[in-house]
Amino acid sequence: SGVTWNESHHCRLLAGLVPDQIQMCRRNLEVMHSIVRAAHQTKSVCQKTFADMRWNCSSVQRAPSFGPDLLKGTRESAFVYALAAAAVTHSIAQACTSGELPLCSCGSVPSEVPGPDFRWGGCGDNLHYGLQLGAAFADSPLKSSKMGTQALKAMNLHNNAVGRQVLSDSLDTKCKCHGVSGSCSVKTCWKGLPNLDEIASDLKSKYLAAIKVTHRLVGLRKQLIPKEMEVRPVKEMDLVYLINSPNYCMPNAHLGSLGTQDRQCNKTSMGSDSCHLMCCGRGYNTYTEEVVEWCHCKYHWCCYVVCKKCRRKVERYVCK
Repeated sequence: SGVTWNESHHCRLLAGLVPDQIQMCRRNLEVMHSIVRAAHQTKSVCQKTFADMRWNCSSVQRAPSFGPDLLKGTRESAFVYALAAAAVTHSIAQACTSGELPLCSCGSVPSEVPGPDFRWGGCGDNLHYGLQLGAAFADSPLKSSKMGTQALKAMNLHNNAVGRQVLSDSLDTKCKCHGVSGSCSVKTCWKGLPNLDEIASDLKSKYLAAIKVTHRLVGLRKQLIPKEMEVRPVKEMDLVYLINSPNYCMPNAHLGSLGTQDRQCNKTSMGSDSCHLMCCGRGYNTYTEEVVEWCHCKYHWCCYVVCKKCRRKVERYVCK
């Protein structure tokens, strides 16, 4: 993250890039800041999205030295690939809008006719440019001859496409009001992307409904089809995976499981973050923590707020 990205030899400093990505880096040095930012966002958003699950995406911190949970075609790797593909497109699209990139600018004006109460204007996110460069960067390792089996490549390419499609579908109309005293008599609108957290939330739903597949010859070419015959055919918006995941209860380096010992749990929850599910029935330890927070806040005219600092004790629960 400390690289300035102003010399082509900097492209050799990133571990894990395949030759096509190094070539793309050299041709598009100015885009690398956006790609590095997307990698950081993928790590933080993934961990935030799965904070309440046994698998909490902590293994993504080891990138590009992934463990079996992200290398062997699991449901978890399906999510990470989809999120990373969406993140790199998202980051580039918004970098165009903010003026960071010299070869792109605002997204094109929407073709749909504006309503009577608004006009197209502002600076929309350049999704087209983001998709173009994002797909080239994210998919090129999967087209390399060294990157795993044909089935794994097909799975990851499919999930990358799902991530980008979820992002594309999220492009929405955003507006700014004009008029006397904020009357909003006129609105200027543009097409913008939501935060990556929203995309991750949509992808988490797809992760929970992901379909186990096999890579089999259908007609003249191999396709990803459901492993179980009674399952409906795979749609282009389904996340897919090849092998079952471990339960992530106990540490197992061979399976890529870090276990849930010492993970915080929620004693009153009935969901995946409950102490029963998070701790896999092993029980939990209780400890008390003192937290400091603002309290007794008073607004003074005009225009500031004065607060006191209060200390209170809270109970925490961690898995045995």
